[in-house]
Amino acid sequence: MSLKVLVYSDDRTTRESVRLALGKRPAADLPELEYVECATEPAVIKTMDKGGIDLAILDGEAVPAGGMGIARQLKDEIFQCPPILVITGRPQDAWLATWSRAEAAVSHPIDPIRLAEVTAAVLRERIAKLPAATS
Repeated sequence: MSLKVLVYSDDRTTRESVRLALGKRPAADLPELEYVECATEPAVIKTMDKGGIDLAILDGEAVPAGGMGIARQLKDEIFQCPPILVITGRPQDAWLATWSRAEAAVSHPIDPIRLAEVTAAVLRERIAKLPAATS
């Protein structure tokens, strides 16, 4: 079993930073990660609508569509939306992540240790909620 993680940013280096920070697995007790990268809002919506995503990591600083607005839209439109982690512009923007209804937030610049810890916590919670047949 692997976990599918959507990574959204209009900036290729931000997507790469997330992938490098998390590696094949953010913690030893978790399954390997499979990444789906999206550079545009329509690609995120289309991918999330298909299903099968275990975690979406959205760049709040992406343009023209920021990850926090997309997160809120996804939470409104997708029944049992998978967890979302947003990357905020700065630590003081964590309140915006709350508005977006994201389960977690980390700030730019990406701290690999912090991102791995937060991602692992969100994924553990996700796995605990999955039906026994798929875990």
